[in-house]
Amino acid sequence: MLYEHRGRRPVVPESAYVAPSAVLCGAVVLGERARVLHGAVLTAEDGEVRTGADVVVMENALVRGRAGHPAVIGDAVLVGPHAHVNGATAEDEVFVATGAALFPGAVAGAGSELRIHSVLHVNSRLEPGTVVPIGWVAAGDPAELFAPDRHDELWEKQRGLDFPGTVHGVPRGTSMRTIMARQSVYYGAHRDDRRLDG
Repeated sequence: MLYEHRGRRPVVPESAYVAPSAVLCGAVVLGERARVLHGAVLTAEDGEVRTGADVVVMENALVRGRAGHPAVIGDAVLVGPHAHVNGATAEDEVFVATGAALFPGAVAGAGSELRIHSVLHVNSRLEPGTVVPIGWVAAGDPAELFAPDRHDELWEKQRGLDFPGTVHGVPRGTSMRTIMARQSVYYGAHRDDRRLDG
């Protein structure tokens, strides 16, 4: 399903394939031979989503472009099932495994691997060729790898990365009521979306 959002339409080359149950919304530009499988969502909220050539976005993955943080996927990238690429960059030949998450401002360097349920935190940069093990978190620039049992050490690194400011545009400590009122307005823009393919 293709949707116009904020006056922008998806661009799908003839060589690409988008499954009937996938969604492309807004300023989404697919590269040659891109494949977007069932249930995947590529949504350009107020920033672009761009893929290179020979990219596969698997079932139920989410790729979200944001203002100031487009989602940019290089050539020959796999975005696995249930993965989440939110305002992040995956350079060429990156492997994003099932359930992995890349947050706004993050960059996964060329040839890196984010294994099952791993995380690349906001404003963090993974050096080319780095492997983030199953369930681990990469944070910082350059990213340091943290096992799940190192939460206190991770928090010391993570605190300075400004998740609330980067993702929600608010200072740390802002109430959820304030954040969600803003998010309700932000995502309310979808009320004006227009379906293009049916």
